[in-house]
Amino acid sequence: MRIALAVEYDGSAYRGWQKQPGGGTVQDAFQEALQQFAGTAVRVICAGRTDAGVHALGQVVHFDTLLERPMFSWVRGINTFLPPAVAVRWAQPVADDFHARASAYARHYRYLLLNRAHRTGLWPGRVGWYHHPLDLGALRAGAALLLGEHDFSAFRAAQCQAHSPVKLMHKAEVTRVGDLLVFDFEASAFLHHMVRNLVGSLVHVGQGKHPPGWIAELLAAGDRRLAAPTFAAAGLYLAAVRYPPHWGLPLGEEAQLLPVGPGR
Repeated sequence: MRIALAVEYDGSAYRGWQKQPGGGTVQDAFQEALQQFAGTAVRVICAGRTDAGVHALGQVVHFDTLLERPMFSWVRGINTFLPPAVAVRWAQPVADDFHARASAYARHYRYLLLNRAHRTGLWPGRVGWYHHPLDLGALRAGAALLLGEHDFSAFRAAQCQAHSPVKLMHKAEVTRVGDLLVFDFEASAFLHHMVRNLVGSLVHVGQGKHPPGWIAELLAAGDRRLAAPTFAAAGLYLAAVRYPPHWGLPLGEEAQLLPVGPGR
């Protein structure tokens, strides 16, 4: 049987999702809990790797097992062995050709940016912070230029291993909730550090360092050196992974469940 699971986690104390030498990753914690519950080693495939300090509400994984247990048992059983910062949200049997990464047609990332003079005392590690006032209209105008298919090389980390920098951006929106700016990006796929690099450049636009059209210039130039520095990981969430309906996964609008953060 192949099973798909949705996992949420606070990545503040982890070195990212992907298993690596030295441990300390979300995958390490998850696979250890899964092995304790299943009683045997299980190989897990995820929908998208997240970096150190990055969170997830809608990470999707799949694995194969010979065990036959109710789906609620997988959820409660694995959660019993997981640390408090990691939890399974749901479990669903899927066809043998389902693949958590390859079957997805889009990913939705959300970045929460606290925009006020003083740092947060309530949400450390959960939100980014920028102390200068940012112009919401300029942010939205810059984000709108990201829509469509583009070469995102200007927002790609040097260590990125993606085969192509060309991605299709379905959504690029910025909203404000009190002192919190919410950046929503949904695309066919994302390059390494792409969302954090997009946020960094949009912040420059919002502060007035560059006009919104600068974003289009960066896309056309394709030069990472011309864009803004990579923004902090703290406010970034893998909010949802999108799959065609025929897989029958219980996917809602996970991003709506993210903390809205402190207001005025």
